[in-house]
Amino acid sequence: MSTRTATPMRTKRWSLRLDLFEEGDTTKVHAVLDTGDNTLETRTTAHRNPHDPPVPEIGDEFAAARALIDLGHKLLRAGLSDSAANDRLEAD
Repeated sequence: MSTRTATPMRTKRWSLRLDLFEEGDTTKVHAVLDTGDNTLETRTTAHRNPHDPPVPEIGDEFAAARALIDLGHKLLRAGLSDSAANDRLEAD
């Protein structure tokens, strides 16, 4: 029978900042994720099709979504890298 020790509860707050900029038919986003241990950032854009009516909210949504997807990929890569480094430490 195994004995488990209770792990204390841990709470952290991560901060995400999205700065959106409109330039004509282009929406640009600068996104920063601060985890307290690491900071990830990305810059993305969305361009309006000239045949579509100008609705800035749509450009905001596309550019922000692209930024969040890119941050998600960066976060996954960071996790994989940290996990591999942890495995190497345990093997030593």
